[in-house]
Amino acid sequence: MDRIIEAFSTFARPNQILLNEPMSRHTTFRVGGPADVMFLPESGAQVAAALKAAQDAGVPAYVIGNGSNLLVKDGGIRGLVIALGEGMSAVSREGNTVTAQAGASLARVAAFAQSEGLSGLEFASGIPGTLGGGCAMNAGAYGGQLSDCLIDARVLMGGEARTLTVSEMEMGYRTTRPLREGGVVLSARFALTADDPGAIAARMKELNARRRDKQPLNYPSAGSTFKRPEGHFAGALIEGAGLKGRSVGGAQVSEKHAGFIINTGSAAAADILGLIRLVQAEVREKYGVELETEVRIIGEDA
Repeated sequence: MDRIIEAFSTFARPNQILLNEPMSRHTTFRVGGPADVMFLPESGAQVAAALKAAQDAGVPAYVIGNGSNLLVKDGGIRGLVIALGEGMSAVSREGNTVTAQAGASLARVAAFAQSEGLSGLEFASGIPGTLGGGCAMNAGAYGGQLSDCLIDARVLMGGEARTLTVSEMEMGYRTTRPLREGGVVLSARFALTADDPGAIAARMKELNARRRDKQPLNYPSAGSTFKRPEGHFAGALIEGAGLKGRSVGGAQVSEKHAGFIINTGSAAAADILGLIRLVQAEVREKYGVELETEVRIIGEDA
């Protein structure tokens, strides 16, 4: 890893580089072994330079946001993790268009829009992810998704930053062209509608109350563990299979919402993975339905 650290010295400051960084600090599951090197970029150019440095050094590289849809195995990550966060979190307005960098949380972008009297992102106010990851997987909730108001996104594809229109993003249910092709969303623009800030805030408050009522927000998790199978709801299948409350080690199928696997406080990544496999096997046996994880799983076993 010395070669890649040396390369970073040409475009980054020392405090942007973390060595043997525990991934449990960077995932909402609060599990995961250490990453060999973590880089905290402050621009799209730095992201591109870091990815090139990793490629030149023959080192695997992973780009993450705040780890809200991520499970890192207990052995950690051999290679480079590029964490898009505070250094790339600017949000601005021009007319009825809001532009946000990839490291801004969706909650922050939604709150900014509300404060500016712009409607259209209320559904995103409770999604616990960043703009970059949200755009890459077309995040959504309560009948809304980012593709509904996205104008375009600045995306790093094959080492080159390109602007992709919403149609060029090819956004579907929890999928986009950048996600499928390994692109990195750097920023995005959204077309919103002028409205009363108080009315927008009221809608956000109502949606977040519904989220608190139905979801186990008091435990570490990665949100919905499984994608919605065609013609079904994952949570209903899991509950129907009698799996609510089922545990493996410190991991548990939430008793509040069966679509969530939670860390009750002492879980290892291996516990969560074991419970995922158990749920998949029992739902397959009872219903003949294959549950696909929505959570991204990376790293090595301990």
